[in-house]
Amino acid sequence: MNLEKAKIGVIGLGYVGLPLAVEFGKKIPVIGFDINEDRISELTQGIDRTLESNERELKSATFLTFSSSMDILKEVNIFIVTVPTPIDQFNVPDLKPLLKASSMVGTVLKKGDIVIYESTVYPGCTEEDCVPVLEKMSGLRFNKDFFCGYSPERINPGDKVNTLTKIKKVTSGSTSEIADIVDSLYNLIINAGTHKAPSLKVAEASKAIENAQRDLNISFVNELALIFDKMGIDTTDVIEAAGTKWNFLKFKPGLVGGHCIGVDPYYLAHKAESLGYHPQVILSGRRVNNNMGMFIANKIVKLLIQNGSVIKGSKALVLGVTFKENCPDIRNSKVIDIYSELQQFGLSVDVYDPHADKHQVMDEYGIEMIDQLDKYDAIVLAVSHDEFRSFDFNSLRKGDRTVIYDIKSFLDRDIVDARL
Repeated sequence: MNLEKAKIGVIGLGYVGLPLAVEFGKKIPVIGFDINEDRISELTQGIDRTLESNERELKSATFLTFSSSMDILKEVNIFIVTVPTPIDQFNVPDLKPLLKASSMVGTVLKKGDIVIYESTVYPGCTEEDCVPVLEKMSGLRFNKDFFCGYSPERINPGDKVNTLTKIKKVTSGSTSEIADIVDSLYNLIINAGTHKAPSLKVAEASKAIENAQRDLNISFVNELALIFDKMGIDTTDVIEAAGTKWNFLKFKPGLVGGHCIGVDPYYLAHKAESLGYHPQVILSGRRVNNNMGMFIANKIVKLLIQNGSVIKGSKALVLGVTFKENCPDIRNSKVIDIYSELQQFGLSVDVYDPHADKHQVMDEYGIEMIDQLDKYDAIVLAVSHDEFRSFDFNSLRKGDRTVIYDIKSFLDRDIVDARL
């Protein structure tokens, strides 16, 4: 395949797909496809709600066209699928978006076409789950008529330093020849270079363990935070002291949410269990991290009681609802666990976040965010948005009994009562 004559279709224009479409759109013809017509309309006008691209960046992609029409995808010969891969309420991988996208691509697939997946999956998913759908819908044969690649996404939402082109990209293909083409394709836009994995499964596994490793490291320091809380010592102080040794990894305790770290370990565990192995370490880390919201809420209530406050009817403020700082992404936010637990104790809870979309928060979590702040018995700094650093927290205190809990060790220690 001559890449200079290739036409790319990026399927799904979220946090992963849009930056990809923009970068390729600076080099070769790209169709940015999404089933959300409102999303297409906004992008056409230069508006990106995810804030991953601004109007200037969108205009710089002169070869990029946005569409929600399947007919236009018939012109494409390289499809890149970037749809979400969430988990369900039982922590089981939910492949419906991925399989639906595969089905759509299959209806327009032609001989010689390549389908590259970027969505995070378990090892083997591309060949075992997606390829049969492509074959069924297209009537074509895998590795005879069409081919596949896998290049795991490494987008870090909200990060304006480590952007798409500056992060080394893992690539792979279903044959050695296709692997070379996929690798060459990404080298058109990735300044940091690429790493060509020997198979689709290796590339899939590399992504799964990236986030599982980070999840486990955070779960270790979260467990330390639980222990040190009982000892009455500050976890951040301990980490700073231990971090004076060159090979100590300075992970911080906190909530583990988002679309990757809190989700991907379940994909790896699911595949392991299907092969008869029941992972211990991976799932134990998940259990620790999943309980942190409950621990924080309980700690706040204990502090209120120690201060002589009546819990039922007390008013709490949660600052931040996105899963990370300076980013509008609310997917799988564990701040919700704190909110729900405090409500169950009988507190009235306000949520304020200058980055989150109020309508999305209501649709996703049923929480009506506030615009005007009041005075509170408890204040929880849940997300370290830059805006919160300049807040006058004393003006938010209802009185001397007000508890300020800093989850991120972000605020001046003199104004907080406790931190994780």
